[in-house]
Amino acid sequence: MSDRRPPAPAREPVHEQHVDGFGTVRLLRLDPHADAGVVHAWASEERASFWGMNGLSVEQVTEIYAHLDTLDTHHAFLVTKDDDPVALLQTYEPEADRVSEVYEVRPGDIGVHLLLAPAGAEGPRTGWSAALLTAVAGYVLLGLDRQRVVVDPDVRNEKAVARFLRQGFEAGERVVLPEIDIPDVHLPEKHAQLAFLRREVAFPG
Repeated sequence: MSDRRPPAPAREPVHEQHVDGFGTVRLLRLDPHADAGVVHAWASEERASFWGMNGLSVEQVTEIYAHLDTLDTHHAFLVTKDDDPVALLQTYEPEADRVSEVYEVRPGDIGVHLLLAPAGAEGPRTGWSAALLTAVAGYVLLGLDRQRVVVDPDVRNEKAVARFLRQGFEAGERVVLPEIDIPDVHLPEKHAQLAFLRREVAFPG
């Protein structure tokens, strides 16, 4: 008998969308164990310092997302383009997050964090962030039937702020998110730029 393990079953995407001129974007529920290596590699880069995981081990990343996987209010997804991993998406209910302490949560709001994979040897990838945000908006606003997306990038992360504003997000206030401790991770105080994307702006008509 062979002791070779059968291949892991393919994950069914929670959302699949073809973006013209880009490719097919799929959102897969993050597997804290199988995906920890790729997430760790992305989050460990200096460019991802605002993600807050610089210096963590693969085991610590696994523990964080294993904990997240037990929550009903926070979810993580591996985003693929034509089956290649290209981003990490986290969604959350704002009323269950520290952001609720700095803005008035409305019914139908949903929070989003998006970490893009680094560019490969091909260099800068024009249009990638816009295409991925289009698919993410399709999932959270239409697929989950929400009215508004809230993001809270670090004010120093000017590229991320500009990326959201180009996508139709409206700038909100600059706020200070309080320091908190959650299982396996410490979140320091964060100076953030709030921004909001309304469904009627993302999908007019």
